[in-house]
Amino acid sequence: MSLTFHWFLPTNGDSRHVVGGGHGTPATASGRDRPPTVAYLSQIARAAEDLGFVGALTPTGAWCEDAWLTTAMVSQHTERLKFLVAFRPGFVSPTLAAQMASTFQRQTGGRLLLNVVTGGESHEQRAYGDFLDKDDRYRRTGEFLEIVRQLWDGKTVDLAGEHLRVEDAKLARLPEPVPEVYFGGSSPVAGDIAAKYVDVYLTWGEPPAQVAEKIAWIRGLAAKEGRTLRFGIRLHVITRDTSAEAWAEANRLLEGFDSETVKSVQAGLARSESEGQQRMLALHGGSRDGLEIHPNLWAGIGLVRGGAGTALVGSHEEVAERIKEYAALGIEEFVLSGYPHLEEAYWFGEGVLPRLAAEGIWRHPAGGQQPAEAQVPFAG
Repeated sequence: MSLTFHWFLPTNGDSRHVVGGGHGTPATASGRDRPPTVAYLSQIARAAEDLGFVGALTPTGAWCEDAWLTTAMVSQHTERLKFLVAFRPGFVSPTLAAQMASTFQRQTGGRLLLNVVTGGESHEQRAYGDFLDKDDRYRRTGEFLEIVRQLWDGKTVDLAGEHLRVEDAKLARLPEPVPEVYFGGSSPVAGDIAAKYVDVYLTWGEPPAQVAEKIAWIRGLAAKEGRTLRFGIRLHVITRDTSAEAWAEANRLLEGFDSETVKSVQAGLARSESEGQQRMLALHGGSRDGLEIHPNLWAGIGLVRGGAGTALVGSHEEVAERIKEYAALGIEEFVLSGYPHLEEAYWFGEGVLPRLAAEGIWRHPAGGQQPAEAQVPFAG
């Protein structure tokens, strides 16, 4: 088995400090340090491509730039990198979304992956004209994926669902290849949707025991549908030549968290309807103490950022060991990020990936090409 690694495009801005926001909370002021221009995002994307990342996740929401438009532009400055485009089914018709995906595949040479985000915050959804409650949004997502899947199969679709209705829907040109669908969710209805429709189930970076429970849960639901899914995890990373250097960087980031910002962000996230977000909040409880919740797993990011709130922190060897620990549970894909995203891509790509390659559990998707450190034999 060869593990797959994806990076992240910070379309909410980048910084040497943590850029907060997400899940209904706005991006923090640090997001203005490095604005998310096409030029800067393309620089990150090219670095990720060279280092051996397969794709790059682009978020969705009011806190960041539009993922479809941004990745369409950045794709023209890269050659191999795929784009894991996050989008919300309630904001666009399923037939149009299927058509957009087909166009994206043709114009990029098949480099689209789709991250379906149902939306866990009703107040943010209402700002976009979506007034369904959370469970109904998930049921609509199921109908959406049912329509899109049939369209991608070349079928003519007539469906009158609880929330969506199409008649005589079909695509003039099919996507090649059909984009893989990524999806995450911790509620019972989310599990049912994942089991029926998605290719990769994503979880945020909880401790291994909790991740193992999620994997077992989704595997069981998928088996009842006669399906097998892959599993991925979303994490930040702070990896350095030594453990002390990595933790010094984590502490530097923590010292940059303004108390009022932490208080404001935590108050906003406490109102979240997302079960996954509530699980993230429970890992730190809003406190700066006891943030290493598992060896090398740090919950500090979640003090100021919604969504993914944990980071792997340690030496390159320690981070590689934690990745292997998650892989042993069944995690095959890792969606990573770090502040700032350009520099941290190199720290991970040149520090951790060669160690995983040496153990035969990762290989560069371009074949013989390897990150620079892997090309130089160790001395002594």
